[in-house]
Amino acid sequence: MVASLSNLLRLMRDHGADRIYAKKLSPNDNSKNQIYLGGGFGALNVIPHGEIYTDTREMAGSKQDRPKASVNFYWLDESGRHLAPNAQLILYPDYPEVRMSGFLKGCKAAPSDLLTVRDEGRILFFGVTRNGDVLGYATGPTDPISAEIAAGQWQMVSVFLELPTDPDSKVSPKAILLAELRRIYELNWIASQKLAKDGTKAPYAARNGGGYTLEAELGITPNGYSEPDFMGWEVKQYAVNNFTKFLPKGPVTLMTPEPTGGIYKSEGPAEFLRRFGYADKSGKADRFNFGGIYACEKAFHADTGLRVTLDGYDAASGKITNVNGGIHLVSATGDLAASWSFPGMMEHWNRKHAQAAYVPSIFQTPPPEYAYGPRILLCEQTDFLLFLKAFTTGVVYYDPAVKMENASSAKPDIKRRSQFRVKHSNITQMYHRHELVDL
Repeated sequence: MVASLSNLLRLMRDHGADRIYAKKLSPNDNSKNQIYLGGGFGALNVIPHGEIYTDTREMAGSKQDRPKASVNFYWLDESGRHLAPNAQLILYPDYPEVRMSGFLKGCKAAPSDLLTVRDEGRILFFGVTRNGDVLGYATGPTDPISAEIAAGQWQMVSVFLELPTDPDSKVSPKAILLAELRRIYELNWIASQKLAKDGTKAPYAARNGGGYTLEAELGITPNGYSEPDFMGWEVKQYAVNNFTKFLPKGPVTLMTPEPTGGIYKSEGPAEFLRRFGYADKSGKADRFNFGGIYACEKAFHADTGLRVTLDGYDAASGKITNVNGGIHLVSATGDLAASWSFPGMMEHWNRKHAQAAYVPSIFQTPPPEYAYGPRILLCEQTDFLLFLKAFTTGVVYYDPAVKMENASSAKPDIKRRSQFRVKHSNITQMYHRHELVDL
């Protein structure tokens, strides 16, 4: 038995956790009724999970589609990790809410005595590792650790209490991030660079080095893993002309998922471009482009003959009515040119958007250098339903940059980039909470 909260945090950290949360359990939080992880789909941004799939079952004489996702969940004790092979998240779009089930089945080391009862005062701890494993630990109402949690003041992330990963300092991940961004701001000009997989910094000459340089200073390897960049925070830089007005030069790219359906998927991007693309407007020979702004339910685009719609989402109630629906790019004749399923989009959104820090940057050359500003926008507690709400009102829009060069050849060169973007001034609509912090 772990004797104190400090010892538990240290144990979690020793087993790879770089984010630690606690969930106070209600009487209904048990193996029979599942563990309630909050209204909406915000929990999906906190608990790493596998691919979201639809489980169709017969319920009271009718078929019911239930979205689910597996979790690499391990119960933790002083002897080590113990896999709970059936742990999963269950999504209930009708409410909407997320619950966790299967956390006891198949694991002899699971704390069944605590999670098959309805006692008040129980607490479930989650430790999240960089590779997406989730470490679990439960305490009862008389456990000293439960008393420490009850007596402390902790930041809330959805229905979770966020705990420090360093049991000695008790400094929150947010405070650590802001301290690092303050250090980077005080460095002033930093040579453009990119962090290699071995942790070394290498000069980077291309014009898109603002994000790479900031990541290198924070010790973040580009595309190293699918979870947030820095202790649960996604860190995004945006270009400005100066640190007086902090006016962004362009929109924010929220995510770039490839279509999961339609002609783009079934017949390939080359056929998609031939049918819906257009010859390069600058006169480059043998090249097709597919671009433009596509806001929900707007008119068909003049260059491509397509428009974007939402299928399976009710804007009035703010709920998903068909979990197998999605974002559709359609022609005037009803052809489905491309589509993005709700489960697939949800996975892209959930990976990195629970907590985000937006950092302004300015650029100068020669040599290529970046400086990072003192005014940081911190955004917390997002939900995929907020994304859909913003999309249906046109706040978020589809802004592709797909092209095919050497189009007449047997092997044309295709660049794929399906971007969902938002104006920087509207980014806070993606979150339940935000604040501006002046370093």
